[in-house]
Amino acid sequence: MTAPRPIHGLSEISDRYDVLLCDVWGVIHNGREHFPDACAALARFRDERGPVVLISNSPKPRPAVVEQMDSLGVPRAAWSALVTSGDATRALLGARAPGPAWAIGPERDGVLYEGLGLEFAGPEAAAFIACTGPYDDEVETPEDYRDRLAAAAARGLEMVCANPDIVVQRGDKLVYCGGALAQLYEALGGTVFMAGKPHPPIYDLSVAEAARLAGGPVARERILCVGDGMATDVMGANAQALDVLFIASGIHGADAVGEGGLDAAAVETLLAENGASAAWAAAHLVW
Repeated sequence: MTAPRPIHGLSEISDRYDVLLCDVWGVIHNGREHFPDACAALARFRDERGPVVLISNSPKPRPAVVEQMDSLGVPRAAWSALVTSGDATRALLGARAPGPAWAIGPERDGVLYEGLGLEFAGPEAAAFIACTGPYDDEVETPEDYRDRLAAAAARGLEMVCANPDIVVQRGDKLVYCGGALAQLYEALGGTVFMAGKPHPPIYDLSVAEAARLAGGPVARERILCVGDGMATDVMGANAQALDVLFIASGIHGADAVGEGGLDAAAVETLLAENGASAAWAAAHLVW
């Protein structure tokens, strides 16, 4: 497996690509504040090269994520379009209406279910599980759900998980996401369906959106994925045969970035341990 080439900034490789599919959390913001240099790099690529499609594992549909990015100061000039796991998941949920669904997740994620005709119930009466994440990701871990999930798996309930991320960086803290609960549910014998990264539906939507913005199909070798999640961004791009720029300072920052910047050897080890590959690696997304 070829080691990724370390780069300092996007400008070193921008002429190779016509479209960016860029992750959000950990790359352009951390849930508390936006990263100005990353946003400036995306804005410059969009201005000089082509569309920037943000591809997020947020369980919320597009409008709610745009509102969040606006509140964090992410400039609209930094992106051309946004596709979310919530967008891709709504079809899976709508096909199971009226349910009822056992909805695991905070109240703020309720927008995911609007207009789908779903009914809701507790785990004992539900026909399937709809998971966006823990009810309280500031304090809860997957182990808090083990007994309830084990009982649901024994009943043969399917889970639709709207956010495949295992963890995400919020400020300087890592918090558990829906993918961590889905991972436990599968370990308990349950069946899980997901549409976000690294699964194909969200990439199908994103590539179609890029083609719409570009005015026609874009050669896959001219599309670059940018992300910080090994199991989602990198392995999702690998499965789609798309080049990827790994941003080491996100959720793997403790292992992949040192005092001197990018730890290329650590990144190579991290990729090898996950059976993944990346064309490029950088400490942060900058121009």
